[in-house]
Amino acid sequence: MAMFFESTEGKGSMSVLDFCCSQCFEQKFYQEADFYCDNCLKLFCAKCINLHVQLFREHVTFGRRDIRKWPVAKEVEEFLQQCDLHEGKRLKHFCNDHSKLCCSNCELCYHRQCAKVTLISKAVKEHQPDLKLLSKEIQSILETLNILENNWNTNMLTLQASYDKQLHEIHVTRQKINTILDKIEISTMQELEDKFTSLKASVQTDADNCSKLKNELKRLSGAIDGIVDKEKEELAFIASTKCLEKVKQFETYLKENFIQVERSLTFQAENDIQTVLSNLSGLGKIVLNTQALTVLSDKVFTVQGRSEYGVRIPSDDQRRRSFISAICVLSNDQILVADFNNKRVKLLNHHYQVVGHCDLTASPEDMCQITSSEVAIAVDMKKTHEVLFVSVNGVRLVKDRKLTFQHRCYGIAFNQKYNQLYLTTGTALYNYSISGVLLKKLYEDIAGDYTVSRCAVSPLGDKIFVLNIRQGQVLTLAKDGTPLYTFTDTDLHNTRGIHVTPQGQVLVCGGVSKTMLQLDGGCTKKLATLATKDDLNFPVSVFYNRSTTSIIVGQLDSNTLSTKILVFKVT
Repeated sequence: MAMFFESTEGKGSMSVLDFCCSQCFEQKFYQEADFYCDNCLKLFCAKCINLHVQLFREHVTFGRRDIRKWPVAKEVEEFLQQCDLHEGKRLKHFCNDHSKLCCSNCELCYHRQCAKVTLISKAVKEHQPDLKLLSKEIQSILETLNILENNWNTNMLTLQASYDKQLHEIHVTRQKINTILDKIEISTMQELEDKFTSLKASVQTDADNCSKLKNELKRLSGAIDGIVDKEKEELAFIASTKCLEKVKQFETYLKENFIQVERSLTFQAENDIQTVLSNLSGLGKIVLNTQALTVLSDKVFTVQGRSEYGVRIPSDDQRRRSFISAICVLSNDQILVADFNNKRVKLLNHHYQVVGHCDLTASPEDMCQITSSEVAIAVDMKKTHEVLFVSVNGVRLVKDRKLTFQHRCYGIAFNQKYNQLYLTTGTALYNYSISGVLLKKLYEDIAGDYTVSRCAVSPLGDKIFVLNIRQGQVLTLAKDGTPLYTFTDTDLHNTRGIHVTPQGQVLVCGGVSKTMLQLDGGCTKKLATLATKDDLNFPVSVFYNRSTTSIIVGQLDSNTLSTKILVFKVT
């Protein structure tokens, strides 16, 4: 029998999942296996295999180079089949309504009213997970977690160093004044101690959370490696679902920690302390210094491949050319594309097949995500200037409320941090509350038409990016509308689509120049040209799908017989 065990190389180290020699295990000795006998169905270490070969010369054995021919370890099966919520319970069902694995307790407590709860053996026939792709994504996540964990640990040292330095400054200041400072010194040092203790605990919690998520993902990665190419469909399905759940946990964690804040302490002494000494309650102020540490915003994408997918449906107007004006990928990997000329939004599944659509009152100019299942769509035509809110319920698109404006609605973006909308009119950028209350006109350029066309928001909500089609520029604004930078490049002619990934990477398309560029997180310089006229026709919209590590591009195409989107696989 294949034995599966956990070993640790040191206290606090990462758990390692591997196979144990069957013969040694029977002697209650844990020795890593190097060979597997397909006839005996047993594992052998380098020492035990010699005796086995002498006794059974005709048996077929496989070394670690052929580890994919080894069986799935029993402990791997038990690890994957164990319910994460209920200890000792095995996963038996899958709820299609919630995309959740269920044990008997889960089904009874949380999915009793669900309509589509099936056995895993049946559900696996409808899902074919790519474990190699998931394993690759987990490795990428682990690399990111390593960066985050290293930053937290470094911050702990910095915090300690700042504490020591400021403590010294307090003593130096104390020596310059007379004995009446004794009482004030105690008060000041207590403030320092309290803040240091609080900050130290906070940083330690952040480091522990990061380490915990990394350990969970690495163990899951090891389990995946143990079942790849084993033809264990149920285990593959379970592993896939667990991976996706952990990936979503990581995305939430990364969003919360996209900008790591380095915390340190500073003592600010009073300049004229002897004069005002009797009126002071402390020697100075303990100030928290913060420094933003960007994790991934300047990581450059590398294009690995390109695919095309048709999104035309029979009810589309066959006389109109393709114009995919906007793209959104929701949290459950459902894809929405705005079909400008057909005045509708189409819902695609993860195979890029149209599974639903919703007709609009006017042509959709732009679209942005509001919640995990809701988008806001800017529609504009003649006297119609609206923002429509559309929710996704399964494969149904449901139109909810709408906001009406007196100006054009050309571009739209949502600031999740401040729960605010940004709308462009072609020449101005407006800031609205989510309920449609005007907060401020942030920026205006009346030099010509479409000087303020599309817009996007940085993940932290501190910067707004505006496209100037007329000049082929990307303008970076502060949150209050103050211009910060203007990016211009000869490869960016007639700027059309812009998208900012959750990690802060900026993608922008040039329609006439037929290019897709990646800019740095502040839109001050070009990092890469990801696609050119060899792959693009007239790109007008772009969106990065993190779950598939791919960039989706919509185009303005003169071909009336085909409505396509382009998908670029990236790393």
